[in-house]
Amino acid sequence: MQVKTEEIPTGDNIPEHISIIMDGNGRWAKARGLPRIAGHHNGMKAVKRITKAADRIGVKVLTLYAFSTENWKRPKAEVEFLMKLPQEFLSLELSELIENNVQVRMMGKRDLLPEHTLAAIEEAVRQTQHNTGLILNFALNYGSRLEMIDAAKELARLAVAGQVDPEKIEEADFERLLLSNGLPDPDLLIRTSGELRLSNFMLWQLAYSEFWFTDVYWPEFSEQHLYDAVREYQLRARRYGGL
Repeated sequence: MQVKTEEIPTGDNIPEHISIIMDGNGRWAKARGLPRIAGHHNGMKAVKRITKAADRIGVKVLTLYAFSTENWKRPKAEVEFLMKLPQEFLSLELSELIENNVQVRMMGKRDLLPEHTLAAIEEAVRQTQHNTGLILNFALNYGSRLEMIDAAKELARLAVAGQVDPEKIEEADFERLLLSNGLPDPDLLIRTSGELRLSNFMLWQLAYSEFWFTDVYWPEFSEQHLYDAVREYQLRARRYGGL
C-alpha cells in the first residue's frame, strides 16, 4: 500500500512502545476459502510491513503477540506450522533487519518451544544484540498470568533467603522480574479482528496504555492502519489517574 507523506503521523508524541495482538489470521483465510495456515503465512507478511512502518515513524519498541501459552490447545498440525514461522520469517528477513539496525528480542517460556524454533530466535537475538534501532520483541509462548506468578515466586524465594524485605517491596522490584524487564511499558496497544479483550497479554504492563481496536484481520493490517492508530493516540490525553 502506497502511503502519502501527509498521512504519516509526525511530531514528538509518537508512542515509544507499541504492542499488538495479531488476531484474525484464521478468519481471514476462512473468508477466502483457504486453510488456516494460509492466514498465518499472510500474517507473517504483515509482520514485515508493520515493523518497517513502526521504524519509519520513530517507534522504539514493537512487541508482537506471536503465540500464547493457551495456543497449545489448537490442533497439532496448526501448532506445528506456527512453530515453523519464526524460522521461516527470520531466514528471509534477518539480513534486512540487521541492515536496518533492528534488535530482535523474545519474551516467553522457552522450555516448551521446539528446538528449531528456539534456535532461530536465539540466533536472531545473537546477531542483532548490539543493534541500536527499533526493538522487535516477539511474545512467543507468552502468558501474562504465568509471568506474574513466576515473578511472585522469585520474590518469595528472595524474601525467604533474606535478600528482600517483604514490607519494602515496591513496583520496581516486581517489574525487574517480569519478562519485559528493561523495556518501557507499552504506550499503545493495538488489537485486530474486532475482538475487545486482552487475552492474557501484558496485564501488568498495560495498566496505563491506550487501546485501539479494529475489525481488520491481521493479514490485512496495513501501514495506514498503524498510522491511523498512532494519530488517534496523539489526540488522547494521558493523565495516569491525575487531572
